Amino acid sequence: MGVIMEMNLNEEDRYIQAKKKVENIKGFYGNLVAFILVNAILIFINLYTSPQYLWFFWPLLWWGIGVVFHGLKVFEVFPGIGKEWEERKIKEFMEKEKQNKNKWK
Repeated sequence: MGVIMEMNLNEEDRYIQAKKKVENIKGFYGNLVAFILVNAILIFINLYTSPQYLWFFWPLLWWGIGVVFHGLKVFEVFPGIGKEWEERKIKEFMEKEKQNKNKWK
């Protein structure tokens, strides 16, 4: 019975992780669409109002860097610093805390 309950919990945990991952991907695509639309409008405004001074490059550059880093994080291009690493560290700290409490009992 305990194994079955643990298996269900495991399945539930996997579902929650998958759902979070889908939400993160959805958030990235929302950011990407906003980046494209807003920068297209900024380019139009810049070229229409002051084509001699091209300032649209600055928001395009800085927001673009942000979008790239967002994508790298969401798609776990560098997995060593992703959610798994965070979870391992959390478990490690929780285990150390548990050991410290048991020392003083």
